Amino acid sequence: MSGPSKIGVVSCSGEACVEGTVSRIATRLVLERLGSERVVTLCLPLFLAGEKGERLFAKTFPTIAVDGCNKKCAKIAIEKYSGKIGCSIVVEDILRGLNVLRPNSRRELDKEGVNVASVVADQVKQVVENLSAGGRPSRHANV
Repeated sequence: MSGPSKIGVVSCSGEACVEGTVSRIATRLVLERLGSERVVTLCLPLFLAGEKGERLFAKTFPTIAVDGCNKKCAKIAIEKYSGKIGCSIVVEDILRGLNVLRPNSRRELDKEGVNVASVVADQVKQVVENLSAGGRPSRHANV
């Protein structure tokens, strides 16, 4: 079974916790690893402000929310304005589940922080690949 031609990723825009920074860096890493022909990042602030292109994309293509914390702002926004979400990933849960230490700085990730973001990016990449193949998200994701 073949999956969609594109997958959207909306990362957390929160600045209050380091996991928000990790979600944004992880999303960028996924885009770099898979390329923009497969993955498109959507801007959560534009999405919330009502930008029609962002919302239409999320209605048309599976979209993954990569939230920093369990408030799940990106997931809630996608569901409210565009319908069913492709997958919900919470960085906090991944780090806890994999016993990965959270980075110290939320402003700028050091080398260890980037390594943590890379672990999260691997999880997001796995979900993208599963959805692209017409399958289900990985075990670290919520639908």
